Amino acid sequence: MSLIEDREIIDEIKALKAKWGSELMILGHHYQRHGIVSIADEIGDSFGLAKAAAEAPGVKHIVFCGVRFMAESAAILCRDDQRVLHPEPEAGCPMADMAPMEAVLEAWKILNARNDLDGRTLVPVTYMNSHAPLKGFTGENNGLVCTSSNAEKALSWAWSQGDIAFFFPDQHLGRNTGKAMGLKPEEMVVWYPSKANGGIESLDGVKMILWNGHCPVHMKFKARDVNFIRKHFPGSLIAVHPECEQEVVDLADAVGSTAYLEKYVKGLPKGSRVFVGTEVNMVERLNKECPDVKVELLFRSLCPTMYMVDMHKVLRTLRNLETEEPVPMPASIKAPARLALERMLALQK
Repeated sequence: MSLIEDREIIDEIKALKAKWGSELMILGHHYQRHGIVSIADEIGDSFGLAKAAAEAPGVKHIVFCGVRFMAESAAILCRDDQRVLHPEPEAGCPMADMAPMEAVLEAWKILNARNDLDGRTLVPVTYMNSHAPLKGFTGENNGLVCTSSNAEKALSWAWSQGDIAFFFPDQHLGRNTGKAMGLKPEEMVVWYPSKANGGIESLDGVKMILWNGHCPVHMKFKARDVNFIRKHFPGSLIAVHPECEQEVVDLADAVGSTAYLEKYVKGLPKGSRVFVGTEVNMVERLNKECPDVKVELLFRSLCPTMYMVDMHKVLRTLRNLETEEPVPMPASIKAPARLALERMLALQK
């Protein structure tokens, strides 16, 4: 896209925003490209954005620049008078796709029929980075949703309600959180949908079952990257997302959600040097926003589906704001999914 074309698109987007005024809100996730961020009304993580839009008085049209599960989350939380529009419905999340409902339902059935469950109860805990039907399943089965910033509280709640937490769909966030809470490796097992009985030989002593899912973006960060920084850039700090593998998290100086990483980097003393292990667009933006801190990539890792949303698609959506098909959210899914989210919200009070 040429600079002239880019300027023309931005100008038209701004004109359409002015036309719709307070009835329109454009949301941009931290991982969106810089152009999207420049025209967004709110920047943040998926849950924070969905909640902000739902609570915004007067907003009727919500344009969510992110991947599909994020737009779905907004549709779950939004009011009846609001419409959620996704500029690129094909922009999915590989991690969310790793927990299809058919496989989840089969696992739930098998686990609850196992003799070694021995009267104990399973409580589903579903990461925000999941499709709406899985959130609905969680709500229907007395579970709750969590984010990467409140996973410890969510797991504590789950264990107050039952005996074994069934954590979807990112095994690394689950494992890292469990370890931080004092769980031993043998108390956490992984369910592999492709294996008989999930590949789990015994549930004796198990406190958490982890679904075999992961984030391709955060799987690119390896212990060798951290060790390289320690050797060649002594004195530098390393901050990573908890979706990274445990060995990476164990070696880092700071670990947390996208919101945490932003706060951490912006709070560093002048002259600090930090290597950040998360999506490249966010790291590059932090580098620009923190001129007194040297913000580096731990490794260049781009989310290709997040990148599918571009200015052309946002403009098309704004041009057709009243006729564009909203994100579908049937009541049969929305009600239990919202319940799972409300259980999480209650933990914040």
